Amino acid sequence: MSSQHTGLVAGRWHTMPLVEQLANVGSEVARVHRWKEKDLQACEKAFSRALELLDLTIQDPRWQGRRKELTRVREFLCDAMLGGSEYGSDFVDLDRYFYHFAVAARANR
Repeated sequence: MSSQHTGLVAGRWHTMPLVEQLANVGSEVARVHRWKEKDLQACEKAFSRALELLDLTIQDPRWQGRRKELTRVREFLCDAMLGGSEYGSDFVDLDRYFYHFAVAARANR
């Protein structure tokens, strides 16, 4: 996979707190949701970026004890993108999940 976030892959991502990492993932998820019915190409690009950031978060050694939750979120994100047939996932619920991280990250600035 070619990285769309080269500066983050270079190591900056692993210096960010978990809430900030997930807030950034949530921004991409919101873009997926926004573009899903309007522009398939923009939607797919945002989905790819969301997965890349989520994978970077999962790989972050600081969150080893949180990997079960993080990988489950990844499953729900993929399920939502495929129509929610496996788990009933949807982007409204994912937006709601990630919104709390955005609020927490903003409060920590």
